[in-house]
Amino acid sequence: GMADISDRIERRGLMLVLSSPSGAGKTTISRLLLERDDDISLSVSVTTRTKRPGEVDGRDYHFIDPTEFNLMLNRQELLEHAKVFDHYYGTPKGPVEEALAAGKDVLFDIDWQGEQQLKQAARDDLASVFILPPSTEELHRRLQSRAQDTDEVVAARMAKAPDEISH
Repeated sequence: GMADISDRIERRGLMLVLSSPSGAGKTTISRLLLERDDDISLSVSVTTRTKRPGEVDGRDYHFIDPTEFNLMLNRQELLEHAKVFDHYYGTPKGPVEEALAAGKDVLFDIDWQGEQQLKQAARDDLASVFILPPSTEELHRRLQSRAQDTDEVVAARMAKAPDEISH
């Protein structure tokens, strides 16, 4: 009867965007959210960059070539896309739409430019949280302690941080 229906209100999922300068703790927070809540899934982006050690295709990213990326772009299959340090990244539309319709939340690991595009594509479904580093010094320390980055990359990321924070 009516009681059964009102007990379970259908809820559309939401798109949760956590943003932060590189090294501010976004990845750690994202991982904990995903571990603790089965109704949150991570949006897996496509990228044209090569796999880093330990990354798994389909889990960390869908690794594709630039031709395939351009095809997806032309077919309007990406909710947002960006070029970062000579590589392209994008969010496939299909899996996100399916999750939201099923009442599941989707977590995004994208930069502020990608977030602007998501706002244009789906403002009503979007919730944004910006994570600040404890301090500039701590941010620099964290970036330096990450083995994967060269001094040049650390410097580039540090240079980007004030700009990202201002947005």
